[in-house]
Amino acid sequence: MLRTATHTTQIVTVEFADGTQARFHAIWLRDNALDPDTRAPGNGQRLITIGDIPVNVSVSAAEVLNGDLSVTFQPEGKTVTFPAHWLADHIYDHDHTEKRGRLAPGLTTWDSTLTPPSADWNAVHADPKAKRDWLAAVAEFGFAKLAGGSTEPESLLQVADLFGYVRETNYGPYFEVRTEVNPTNLAFTGLGLQAHTDNPYRDPVPTLQILYCLENSAEGGDSIVVDGFRAAEKLRDQNPDGFALLAGYPARFEYKGEDGVCLRSRRPMIELSPDGELVSIRFNNRSSAPFVDIPFDRMEAYYAAYRQLGDIIDDPAMGVSFKLAPGESFIVDNTRVLHARLGYSGTGSRWLQGCYADKDGLLSTLAAMEMAQPEAAE
Repeated sequence: MLRTATHTTQIVTVEFADGTQARFHAIWLRDNALDPDTRAPGNGQRLITIGDIPVNVSVSAAEVLNGDLSVTFQPEGKTVTFPAHWLADHIYDHDHTEKRGRLAPGLTTWDSTLTPPSADWNAVHADPKAKRDWLAAVAEFGFAKLAGGSTEPESLLQVADLFGYVRETNYGPYFEVRTEVNPTNLAFTGLGLQAHTDNPYRDPVPTLQILYCLENSAEGGDSIVVDGFRAAEKLRDQNPDGFALLAGYPARFEYKGEDGVCLRSRRPMIELSPDGELVSIRFNNRSSAPFVDIPFDRMEAYYAAYRQLGDIIDDPAMGVSFKLAPGESFIVDNTRVLHARLGYSGTGSRWLQGCYADKDGLLSTLAAMEMAQPEAAE
């Protein structure tokens, strides 16, 4: 609820019930007007372009009505109401000098002390709250397990169906993870794998990966997950200059293990938004191509930072380890969480299936569920 509103022709200043004050520009308010002539009532999409707003837009009146803000714009003579809670959710009048490499709101970084978030297969398929909590865990921590599923092949596709769609790649709708003769990828051997993000050679990368266990009687083969954002935070705090190098210059990645396939990307190992928020991690020694975009006099320092980030990622104190049982799966945010595998022997069997999906579908499903039942999401 609002207490007061004052204005000039170009700025409206409001005070909320808790004493917070915020300023909003006339052009910003007009562009974000909530009336049905500006926004489609059904889907909220904007019906006007920036060119439809008069260049000389101004505020001729601003007052508090029933706790909300009423604004009249000129030269249109248009009056629009802005709910107080909507204004509170969209305040931009604050200090923007935040630390580079910071986390987005709602994310929690972790290390080996974390108990893996987990949910039951039947519950997430039958109970909206269980499904929402599982999706929220993936959003907050970047990964979560799912137990109690079927051991039928292709069951992993039903995991993706919970929130979106499978992203098909050159590996197909899904891929097999088990020992092969003459494999096209080291993932299809019994070798241990360093913690890595998948497919850094794609642009964009698949943002989610699902790994589903069908058989696992071999010795070893434990799965390990590492929070790449926590690793980036550690590098930032220990070596700010090295962090800036990995964030400031693009690495190169390449995959050409199949006939007719040659995938390449040019992206930094630590990617930040323009205002310094952590966006993604790309770390995969198997797919690294020669780095040619770092200046000669900074290459050694770049490699030192790369080595330091690798040491942080390899530290056992960083990884959460678990061995999947048949019918269990886990999902990782492939832009944030690295996954690894201990080597396993040729005795017994280990059969996993994997697929990719897109994080926007998961976040959309979660947001829609929270909007539909906001009290249950608290």
